[in-house]
Amino acid sequence: MDVKTQPLQKRSRQTYEAILAAAGALLEEVGIEQLSTNLVCKRAKLSPPALYRYFPNKYALLRELGARLMQRQDEEVFDWMENGGLRAGDVEEIRQSILVVQDRVNAITMKEPGGRWIMRALRAVPTLHEVRIASRELVAARMSEALARIFPKASPHKLLVAARLATEVGYAAGEMAVDEPEHAEELIDELAWMFALYFERFRT
Repeated sequence: MDVKTQPLQKRSRQTYEAILAAAGALLEEVGIEQLSTNLVCKRAKLSPPALYRYFPNKYALLRELGARLMQRQDEEVFDWMENGGLRAGDVEEIRQSILVVQDRVNAITMKEPGGRWIMRALRAVPTLHEVRIASRELVAARMSEALARIFPKASPHKLLVAARLATEVGYAAGEMAVDEPEHAEELIDELAWMFALYFERFRT
């Protein structure tokens, strides 16, 4: 299900990107079940062999789209942490900081062609779970390191557990916000309160 080969030449890279762009656009139109390599070929104006050179099936396409989306989301969170996002002062300041980063992450998903469906695919398709899990583990590890610098007296194990829980809840809330845009603001506000109050306990 992995990508067969990575493009090296400029023309090959253009073809590769055209395939992914077509797949993302089609996901938004037809969803996961109706997406097919034939539809992608037609939209990208490519022959099936041109697509199969890189992607053996639609799940390989979804995997690459998912990995790219996870990377963009993760980079936003890492940038937030590196710029002191977790170092805000009181509970309200932490809440506001978390609101900012979660809004940015959700905006990345909504801006991505087919972003909502990519997130759903990562959640629903068993063979894609490892993409999601790898992202969560990476974010949790980086978050626990950031928390350790802020709360040096806290147990490293407890900080890792806290980071893992926060990451899981953050992903879940983000998925809910994307699936229920009419409730997104309320969901993210509740998430920010949960995180702010949860991390506050490490100050004592």
